[in-house]
Amino acid sequence: MERVEGAALAAAGVEIRHCRSLAEYEECLRLEQITWGTGILVPTAIFVVAQETGGQILGAFDGKKMVGFTLALAGIHENRPSLHSHMTAVLEPYRGKGVGRALKLFQRQDALSRNIHLVEWTFDPLELKNARFNLNRLGAIVRRLIPNCYGITDSPLHMGMPTDRLVAEWWLDSPRVNRIVGAAGNAQVANATDGAARISIPSNIGEQRTRKRDAAERIQFEVRSQFESLFAKGYVATAIESTGATTEYILQSQNAVAADIFPQAEPRKQ
Repeated sequence: MERVEGAALAAAGVEIRHCRSLAEYEECLRLEQITWGTGILVPTAIFVVAQETGGQILGAFDGKKMVGFTLALAGIHENRPSLHSHMTAVLEPYRGKGVGRALKLFQRQDALSRNIHLVEWTFDPLELKNARFNLNRLGAIVRRLIPNCYGITDSPLHMGMPTDRLVAEWWLDSPRVNRIVGAAGNAQVANATDGAARISIPSNIGEQRTRKRDAAERIQFEVRSQFESLFAKGYVATAIESTGATTEYILQSQNAVAADIFPQAEPRKQ
């Protein structure tokens, strides 16, 4: 695992380490403002709380300059310790260079060193680039959607739409994650003949959210309904696949893939 993390750091060209000072938390706040605006800021006091209660504040540094961070809070999942990774941000010039993946792999190593086997976070199902990173490159799975999770915000990134969120479950030492992380992040997409279900989204949904707001909200509602229906039937989202004009979430029966997506010692409740 350390070899995988080291390769990711070398590829990203940054140093990843824990942040522990108020000055570093202020730098995290500055990156928050750049990334999300001022409407949904997490204050530095929460970084202190996270640090003192078993969470994580990880920084990515190019020399002395912080170029990315991750904030995770201590949590409980089915009576076992977990982490809720609330925020990850990377400055624009450093995106697409592996910094985000390096942060997540460091997070994984640190969590496992503390006998924490699950990291969760939320993401917008219409943010397809994030979905691809979470499912295909990290090996996270999804079994739950929270409608309008954070309410309507004034963040420009949310565009005044309901903040529907999928809940990513990153089972850190599952066969699936070990395989995907070790292969530099390439999830095997399920074949439709294997009983997989698919949820299709226009690949240009980002443009539609800007220019065709009513159409985007209809798509959001339809996607929400499809996820909720399939999750209720015991399906789990395991991959995402682009097919030109559309991008499809791939969902498989949890019973069929349980041995791959969960560590052997973890419960497999639906």
